[in-house]
Amino acid sequence: MQLPREVIVGDDVLGKVGETCTRLGFSGSVLIVTDANVQSIGAAPAHASLQSSGFKVQEVLVEASSLPQVRQVEREIEKFKPSVVAGVGGGRDIDVAKLSSANKGIPFLSIPTAASHDGIASPVVSMKGYSKPYSFMAQAPIAIMADVGIIARAPIRMLASGCGDVVGKYTSVRDWRLAHRIKNEYYGDYAADLALMSARLVMRNAHIMKAMSETGIRTVVEALVSCGVAMSIAGSSRPCSGAEHLFSHALDVTAPHPALHGEQVGVGTIMCAYLHGANWQLIRDVLRRIGAPTSARELGIEDKHVIKALTIAHKIRPDRYTILGDKGLTKEAAERVAQVTGVVE
Repeated sequence: MQLPREVIVGDDVLGKVGETCTRLGFSGSVLIVTDANVQSIGAAPAHASLQSSGFKVQEVLVEASSLPQVRQVEREIEKFKPSVVAGVGGGRDIDVAKLSSANKGIPFLSIPTAASHDGIASPVVSMKGYSKPYSFMAQAPIAIMADVGIIARAPIRMLASGCGDVVGKYTSVRDWRLAHRIKNEYYGDYAADLALMSARLVMRNAHIMKAMSETGIRTVVEALVSCGVAMSIAGSSRPCSGAEHLFSHALDVTAPHPALHGEQVGVGTIMCAYLHGANWQLIRDVLRRIGAPTSARELGIEDKHVIKALTIAHKIRPDRYTILGDKGLTKEAAERVAQVTGVVE
């Protein structure tokens, strides 16, 4: 199991990056992986903190979560020889930093500027640029530093996306149990319970999320971290990624303009809960209270792309058995599921 040594959530956290790296035993240089959108608000204060603690710092900007970008960062690691790689920003920055550092045997520090998905704490990355999204096991962060003030400046949509990703554990754990019963796949109670606890925590506090209060942000960040820990304990993304995630990845392939990952996962969770015979209305109502999408229209995606994604989702990861089964849903079944749950009109 790979677990973070420290999780720091609070105000002015970015001003303590240098102090934290020193405490963790790092010295010499640090490579920051970030992007142009968050360079000034996230990477700049982290950079200044590291320099004040005596570190040499270099930044590399990435534009996508793709293997070419990973290779670019790997070349920078070879040249700069950092003691730790820090991913500062959103999903692409953290995923690229995570995988490139793992490939080069360098520790990884996760510094999210938005709480939009559970990749901030997990050992798993999702790479694009293929015929379908591809997941890699990389490494868990040695530490997670989440600055509540910075995250609060991100659009509410980002926090709602993070909530959708966490709520997805409501069905991913059910899929894991199903795979255990039907395919005799390994199932771990502790990892499953930790993932479900995170989902229940967000669902119970849905009413405070829209306000972007410190309490709400802390709740989401802590839930996302718990999901990452659950995956580390399980040794895979199983407790946190089921048919609802396959649906989101399938939408990335079928829709010309996909929504945020967590937004799509939330909508997928509504339909997958229906397939499981679970309380899909509860999931829909929780997402509405949070301000997250619950339909194709709210995702900004045409109904036909949602139907198509439902029919091909099982092909995204054929090795991962879910409620969709080995053969997936027919178009007629997909239309019924989406219509009954109000995802399509």
